[in-house]
Amino acid sequence: MPGIPDWDLLQSLHAVLQAGSFSAAARLRRLTQPTLGRHIDQLERQLGAPLFLRSPRGLQPTDLALAFQPHLDDMAAAAAAAGRDIAGIVSGEGGVVRVTVSEIVGIEVIPSMMARFRQAHPGVTVELTLNNKNDDLSRRDADIAVRMSRPTQNSLVARKVGALRLGFHATPDYLARHGLPTDLDELTRHTLIGFDRDLPEIAKDLSIGRPVTRDLFTYRTDNDVAQLAAIKAGVGIGVCQNQIGRREGLVAVLADQFRFDLDIWICMHETLRGAPRMRLMFDHLVREFGAYVADGE
Repeated sequence: MPGIPDWDLLQSLHAVLQAGSFSAAARLRRLTQPTLGRHIDQLERQLGAPLFLRSPRGLQPTDLALAFQPHLDDMAAAAAAAGRDIAGIVSGEGGVVRVTVSEIVGIEVIPSMMARFRQAHPGVTVELTLNNKNDDLSRRDADIAVRMSRPTQNSLVARKVGALRLGFHATPDYLARHGLPTDLDELTRHTLIGFDRDLPEIAKDLSIGRPVTRDLFTYRTDNDVAQLAAIKAGVGIGVCQNQIGRREGLVAVLADQFRFDLDIWICMHETLRGAPRMRLMFDHLVREFGAYVADGE
């Protein structure tokens, strides 16, 4: 019966599963490709079965490799969290804080907030991940999260700071060329920018005189940042935050007939509340997003 594989070998397996190739995994691990290849060969000998198969589509993980993946994800997250915690203990109020936000918030909203945090707390290193799916704070994929829905985990410290207000917007040039719609029926005859294959849950509850389905949109992308870029380029009418629309010189469309709000929650795992750097970041984000929300009302 094979023994427990060495963690160094398992890290190489995890890197290949993440990166999809030996060469990319070697760069991820800062190893040479031959060294990483030897790690996988050694694991396969220990386990007595292949972990990857080569095919015209590239490197394909076997069922055995895929069975390792959730456990390796947990181990990698725990190791990264331990590194952040140790760095924080050694440096007092310094150390590393890993924050996760949605793509649009990470690109359009939070950079100036993080600039002010770094000016006030230069000893804290910030790691920012952009993910529209909620990272698992209980597994410490991140330390602090900015979320657009009420957290459901019982082990979290969470503070609701308000609600983001969103509405239809377009450039002045687009509206000069195509006219300003005066009601929701006219709106549906415009070029509407929206989702392709991944309609968000909130869309099911919106009321614009007809169901919000894929065929409503004539410019489709599931990437929020690409949608905003299309609005700013004058492709058509789309939904964005009021603050972003005002900052970019966009015109609010049918603001008296359509809008929706997204709650903002700042969350962290309850075991982190005693770490100075975590409390500094948590309190900073609560203040900053509270002010940001107020600016959009």
